[in-house]
Amino acid sequence: MAAGEYVSVSSQADTEKADLTRESEELAAGPEQEQAELAAIYVKRGLDPALASTVARQLMQHDALGAHARDELGISEVLTARPIQAALASAGTFSVGAFLPLLIVMLFPASALMWAVSGSSLLFLALLGSLSAKAGGASVIVAASRVTFWGALAMALTAGVGALFGVTT
Repeated sequence: MAAGEYVSVSSQADTEKADLTRESEELAAGPEQEQAELAAIYVKRGLDPALASTVARQLMQHDALGAHARDELGISEVLTARPIQAALASAGTFSVGAFLPLLIVMLFPASALMWAVSGSSLLFLALLGSLSAKAGGASVIVAASRVTFWGALAMALTAGVGALFGVTT
């Protein structure tokens, strides 16, 4: 999981870097056009054209690439891709998430494991979905339903593939 997250977020970071390189080249080749482009973005956000032009000019004098990265490309220091951080977060959350089903494996007899692990995993998904929704101020029912549905679907597809290849018990 962590390796997949690292690769995915590294690809995002590569794209951001390429976008910033291209934007830097565009700023060097045509700063007036880039200032007009930035002003147009501010007009779309509700500023009158004169104020938008003033804001664009002042921001470009301060940090032209930063202004374009943030307002044109949507890249900021806070939201920039961080592959190692993403990989570590993925590894940590995957480990914590695996603990509860492993606990069930230790508590239930082998004959009941398929149903105990499946049922408890869905229950844990619903609980964690509810907790994350509550923490984020979203609908608890919607979040719990979504993670439970997709978790059940993933389990069913995994079981189906296992049955197809004859590796189920």
